[in-house]
Amino acid sequence: MPNVRLKSYFNLHLIVFIWGFTAILGALITIAADVIVWYRMLMASLFLAVYIFFSRKSFQIPFTALLQLTFVGLLIALHWIFFFHAIHISNVSITLSVFSLGAFLASLLEPLFYGRKVLWYEVFFGLVIIAALSVIMQVEAGYFKGMLFALVAIILGVLFTLFNGKLIQKHDSAVITFYEFVAGFLFITIYFIGQNKFSLDFFSVSANDWLLLLVLSSVCTAYAFTASVKVMKQLSPYTVMLTTNLEPVYGILLAYFIIGDKEKMSGSFYAGALIILLVVILNGILKHKRKLKLKTKNSS
Repeated sequence: MPNVRLKSYFNLHLIVFIWGFTAILGALITIAADVIVWYRMLMASLFLAVYIFFSRKSFQIPFTALLQLTFVGLLIALHWIFFFHAIHISNVSITLSVFSLGAFLASLLEPLFYGRKVLWYEVFFGLVIIAALSVIMQVEAGYFKGMLFALVAIILGVLFTLFNGKLIQKHDSAVITFYEFVAGFLFITIYFIGQNKFSLDFFSVSANDWLLLLVLSSVCTAYAFTASVKVMKQLSPYTVMLTTNLEPVYGILLAYFIIGDKEKMSGSFYAGALIILLVVILNGILKHKRKLKLKTKNSS
């Protein structure tokens, strides 16, 4: 079991690195945020359908679970729309830095979802993340709107992570993700129909954008999202959200090398990033010690 949990931690860090690259793709793709999410969920759903079919998994789930997955799919779609829009009106650095608030929000909401008491160090670590965020973000007033969109995105992200933490205990991760993506795709499609958004121009996507959408929907979505749900069998939603705080570190470093000087950060960012990294490591240590203590107590 310890080896399985350790493997889950390594897989989670790989996933978070991929998510950091997702922000880069969002900045490079030239179409609107909601259109990006429509293509992303459509293509990722197709990838997952093929995977589920050839791996001989069952598509069948109870109707009540389908309703829950439909709601989570809506949360995911809205989360991504706000996320990509925040990047488009600000930049990768600002958007991903605001995502550091996810751990603090998770520390407050997770006890309500799972019926456990609030752990003091989770709240404390969340507050440290906020302090690190204040160090990282030396933002001009022009980025305020982008920060608001990023804040809504991370709130939605925490909510669907908490819901998936419960759903994964009863259902396969790939099947869960498939139905969530299909639901999100249908919600956006209905909205687009109401807005008369489908036209020839809508489907006029450049070759470069098609290539970026392919990478986004396959590696950064179908694989990464399914794997992130799967690791929640071993890790708590709070730990997942706290580790996700490394996404700004990975994403902003990648943005600097791929996008250029627009994403160059000051020394304050690296100080804040170091704080976030230390908090993630310390959380893992305390979580491990706590589980060992409970295991010893139960066996005695």
